[in-house]
Amino acid sequence: MLEVTRRSWLALAALPLSGVQAQTVPQAPAGGQIQSALPIFVLNSLDGNVSVIDPVSWSEVRRIPTGKEPHHLYLTPDEKSLIVANAASDSLTFIDPRTAQVQRTLRDILDPYHLRFSPDMKWFVTAANRLDHVDLYRWDGTNPTLARRIPTGKTPSHLWIDSRSTTVYVTMQDSDELVAIDLGTQAIKWRVKTGDMPADVYGLPGDKHLLVALTGSDAVEVFDVSAPVAVKMGHIRTAAGAHAFRALGDGRHVLVSNRVHNSVSVIDLQTLQVVRQFAVPSGPDCLEVSRDGKTLYVTSRWAARLSVVDLVAGRLVRQVRVGRSPHGVWTLDHAAR
Repeated sequence: MLEVTRRSWLALAALPLSGVQAQTVPQAPAGGQIQSALPIFVLNSLDGNVSVIDPVSWSEVRRIPTGKEPHHLYLTPDEKSLIVANAASDSLTFIDPRTAQVQRTLRDILDPYHLRFSPDMKWFVTAANRLDHVDLYRWDGTNPTLARRIPTGKTPSHLWIDSRSTTVYVTMQDSDELVAIDLGTQAIKWRVKTGDMPADVYGLPGDKHLLVALTGSDAVEVFDVSAPVAVKMGHIRTAAGAHAFRALGDGRHVLVSNRVHNSVSVIDLQTLQVVRQFAVPSGPDCLEVSRDGKTLYVTSRWAARLSVVDLVAGRLVRQVRVGRSPHGVWTLDHAAR
C-alpha cells in the first residue's frame, strides 16, 4: 500500500528521471514576456512560485513568487484572473491568464489547498487540507465572503460541485471518506467510506455518478450519488497511485494520472472502462489538455519537470524543467471541461 500524505511527500527531494531523457530549456530573463501563445502555468509547491512556460519555444520565461505551498489553481468566473491558492501562506494570488502578470494578493484565506467555483458562479469553495475543514464563500464577482466553515474529517483533499450548484463533494484523504455538503443549508448531508487515500473527484454528466481516484490503491471508485446517501457501484482498475482527473475534451473520456505507476489512463465514461494507457515518468500528478485535444501537459512531481505528451501517438515528446514539487498545471488554451 502506498503510504504518502501531503506532510511526507512535500519533504521529498526531486528524484532523477528513470529511462527518460529530460529536455532542459534555456531560462529567459526575469520578467520575460510570452509573445506567441497563451502561457502554461505550473505551480511549484516546494519553491512557493509559479513557472510560466511559453508553449511555442518550450522555455520557462519567468517565475512568479506567490506564497508557501501553491498546490491548485482555478479561473475566476469572468475569466479575467487565474487564482493560485497558497495553502501554507493563507493567501490567494490573482494572475492575468493571458499576460501572466500578477494582479493582486488576497490574504486571510485559511489554508486554501484545493479550490473551486460553483457553476452558477455564486459560491467559491476551498478545502483546508492541513486544518480539516471546508470553507464556503459567497462570491460577489470580485471578492469572496466567508459564509460558513465546516469541520469535515481528516485531511480534505479535492472538491467537485454538481452542475446545479447544490452539492459540494469532498474527499478525505486520511480518513478515507467521501463527504457531501449541501450548499443551501451549508451543512454536511452524508459521508461514506472510500478506498485508501481518496484524492481527486470527478462528476459525470447528469450528476448521477462520481469517480473517486484512490492514490493509496490502484483504482478509481464509482459512486451513485443520486440517492439520499451515496452508494458505491464498483471500481475501475487503472494503476498504482490513481490521483488526478482531467476531461479529454470530447465529452466521452477522462484522463487519470497514476502517480506511483508512472502512467496516465484514459477512461471511457460510457463503459466506465480503461481504454488506453501510456507512460509518464516521475510521479505524474496534475493534468491539462490543449484546446485541440492533441497534447497533454503533466506535472512530473518527483523530477521538477513539466512532461508533454503527444496524445495521438501516446508518448512523451519533451520535458521542461520547472521548480521543485510541481503540482497544478493550467492554460487558458485548454480543451472543454
